[in-house]
Amino acid sequence: MDWLDRAAKLRQWSRNGIRAPHKPLLLLYALGRFQKDAADDLRYASVEEDLQRLLDEYGPPNRTTPAYPFHHLVSDGVWEVHTDRGPGSPGSGVRELRAAGAAGRLAPDLRAALRREPSLLGRMAQVLLDLHFPSSLHSELCEAVGLRLEPVETEQLPVVRRQQRDRRMRDLVLTAYEYQCAFCGYDGRIGAVPVGLEAAHVRWWAFGGPDDVDNGLCLCSLHHKLFDKGVLGIGDGHRVLVSQRFIGRSTVAHEQVIALTGRPLIGPQPGADPVAAAHRAWHASQVFHGTPRPATTP
Repeated sequence: MDWLDRAAKLRQWSRNGIRAPHKPLLLLYALGRFQKDAADDLRYASVEEDLQRLLDEYGPPNRTTPAYPFHHLVSDGVWEVHTDRGPGSPGSGVRELRAAGAAGRLAPDLRAALRREPSLLGRMAQVLLDLHFPSSLHSELCEAVGLRLEPVETEQLPVVRRQQRDRRMRDLVLTAYEYQCAFCGYDGRIGAVPVGLEAAHVRWWAFGGPDDVDNGLCLCSLHHKLFDKGVLGIGDGHRVLVSQRFIGRSTVAHEQVIALTGRPLIGPQPGADPVAAAHRAWHASQVFHGTPRPATTP
């Protein structure tokens, strides 16, 4: 059985690029728990808080419940649920799962495959990460679900995962923004080599975001991470949005993040395409969290 293919083709509700990472997050969490204790059952009432935190941190801005994937992941053949009364899920309702003592774990055939071939776990996790999240979030997401991953050879992964990104995008985007962060202006170099500058996709590559300049920003490493986490965004007039959910009391946090509120983007240079409205709108609806802070008048 091709477990990598199953991981790549989880059935998810999808329309117009709307993010629904509920099943991938639950499967990543289950893989992390299996890596720690292969015999561990995940009782819904005990893991609900963990799963809700993952959805709040890495899911779309609208609040959703982990009960839905806990029940529906069974249909993908990688998960099973049983209750105090026996095998089978009582449904996708929070109350039903709690009252029935519902518990889930990886499907028996998958558990057996992971025991026979330990490297399979890392390859499945990498497929899920690549297909649903930007690379800037992979390390912290693995930490959040308790996964320890070794480097994975790309030829071991399914074709759907190995669609090639345009390697020219980084150079094109950094050139368009003249090698400085579009949010803060950072332009560090070691000799002639830029350091700490990255090409960020506005609409994530995993959700149809093209490798085009009008879907890119040159950002420093800090602001790239905050942009992908939904702390920062781009509003009307290509001005920086800062979420009210971000709290930083130090002078550094204020200068590096809060003070960006309402600033116009730096760049791109004349002749280069600015971020397209459609990509800005996708990021605002699918990634940016909370309400933007109001811009203050100097």
